[in-house]
Amino acid sequence: MSVFLVPGKGWRYNFYLNKKRYSKGYYTTKREAQREEAQRKEAITKGIPDQQKTIEPATPTDFFELVNRRLDHVKAYNSARHYRDHVYLAKKWMKKWAGLRCLDITTDMAETYILERSKVSPDTANKDLRYLRSLFNFGIKKKLITENPTTGIDFLPVEKKIKYVPPKEDVLKVLIAAEPETQDYLYVIKETMGRMSEINQLTWDDVNFEKRYVTLYTRKKRGGHLTPRKIPMTTKLHEILSRRHSNRDKSKPWVFWHTYYSSKTGEKKEGPYTERSKIMKTLCKKAGVKYFRFHAMRHFGASVLDNANVNIGSIQRLLGHENRTTTEIYLHSIGESEREAMAVFELVTNVPDKSDTPIDTPTRFTKKIRGRLPS
Repeated sequence: MSVFLVPGKGWRYNFYLNKKRYSKGYYTTKREAQREEAQRKEAITKGIPDQQKTIEPATPTDFFELVNRRLDHVKAYNSARHYRDHVYLAKKWMKKWAGLRCLDITTDMAETYILERSKVSPDTANKDLRYLRSLFNFGIKKKLITENPTTGIDFLPVEKKIKYVPPKEDVLKVLIAAEPETQDYLYVIKETMGRMSEINQLTWDDVNFEKRYVTLYTRKKRGGHLTPRKIPMTTKLHEILSRRHSNRDKSKPWVFWHTYYSSKTGEKKEGPYTERSKIMKTLCKKAGVKYFRFHAMRHFGASVLDNANVNIGSIQRLLGHENRTTTEIYLHSIGESEREAMAVFELVTNVPDKSDTPIDTPTRFTKKIRGRLPS
């Protein structure tokens, strides 16, 4: 975030080169600030005498400096989406505290900010608090600061809901409604239960046709390490990838890619997708089903496997979860074991009535219980 907007003044750039800080403002547009920043960097690199004032590095407690160092760290160690989320929230923090030192930011100031964000929603405020707390904890870990002003601020209560899992019929309707290219993309998500970001970055080097598996990579692990996992190919997945491999552009390494214009330079580029979230709203509306996102297809796949009595360890590995508790969140379906358990509960607790219809086909649980019940 070397170029940022200062409310009421304009755009400013700020960067470090050879352990020195260079900053200048204010510009009317962001593009103008970016251009001036690039020209100044080039001049310094080429050894051209710098006529502008060089600002020595700010103290480690400078909030602006802490935010930028945190963003650099997230960019290096986490996913692109996680980095974008940090940038989005960092811009909001900078509007509040850009000119302050970290020690100037009190718990009251942080809590007031979080309560303001709660007007959007409790979930929004809680996400902001998590990221803000991680920012100051990062500063403490790097020995830049000694205190975290968010310590003691409680997360807001939220209404927990069971995540919507689309039924098989709706998933198929959406697949049928999609154009061939998008249909392939959706099928690969469905057949691998992969995250959108993992499928976007999938390359042909990650596809092993001989041993029939694909390798997906995620940074959603402790430490931000790019961690691989192997997903066996289903017949459908093998069919789709084989066809796409035969018809591929050999100069492109990605399984799915597109042509787009860079938002920064305006130049035409080719590369993997970063976001495709708008697709699902259009497709769900076209298919006439309740809206669900790509991620819901992971929940759908996990629930299908759970219903088929696949052990949770296997489901955990396929989803790429580090913790079993995360996998358990994905399992929303009421399985046969739960139904049998409630049948036992009903048999034990209810007083038999002459009009009651006898159970003709008792389960393995009710058979055991009946043998112990008094006549």
